[in-house]
Amino acid sequence: MQYPKELATAVQQASRSYPLEGFVPGQGPLQPKLMIVGEAPGRTEIENFIPFSGQAGKELMKSLALAGLTREDVYITSAVRSRPYSVKERINKRSGAHEIVHPNRTPTKKEVLLHAPLLDYELSIVDPPVIATVGNIGLQRLLGNAYYIKDHHGEVIRSKIQESNPTKDGYQWSEKEYLIVPMYHPAAIFYNRTLTPQIEADWRGLRNILSQIPANE
Repeated sequence: MQYPKELATAVQQASRSYPLEGFVPGQGPLQPKLMIVGEAPGRTEIENFIPFSGQAGKELMKSLALAGLTREDVYITSAVRSRPYSVKERINKRSGAHEIVHPNRTPTKKEVLLHAPLLDYELSIVDPPVIATVGNIGLQRLLGNAYYIKDHHGEVIRSKIQESNPTKDGYQWSEKEYLIVPMYHPAAIFYNRTLTPQIEADWRGLRNILSQIPANE
């Protein structure tokens, strides 16, 4: 996705005040069968500039296959375009030396709001027939903090969504309604393998949902 220069520059400059690094644009066809809205890129993504290309990305590709899709069918983006990191000191197990590391972390609400105009722009250009949010961050970016994946995964929600307001210091509701299907984040199974059957069922269900969408919607 080629963002307007002034839009991308403003977000990137503001990001310098936060523990964020890199910048990964959304990627995919502009008339996709589905838009994926994730959380934020990780270390792999900011190195190769390909959304969902790390371990979680491999799981996402498996899930897309259950829905009858490939990466080439979908537009993939995220609530935050830069990698949120934390700063931690630890002892290297091999050398015994103290070292500073910068692991991934969950983006804050302020960081999501900062990047909101980019997702607003993508939605206006791509106008997807269906949006699959993967994880709570993407879901709450669109529908608000009252929504959680554990309560709404696999559901079909037709709703207006949050978009950045004119002063970029909060959200307002869009005039347009979108079809949103919340999904667990692909990385969820790394922490809880018991979710696997439910995740697979949700993506198979998405295949049925997509089959019922008129070609011109």
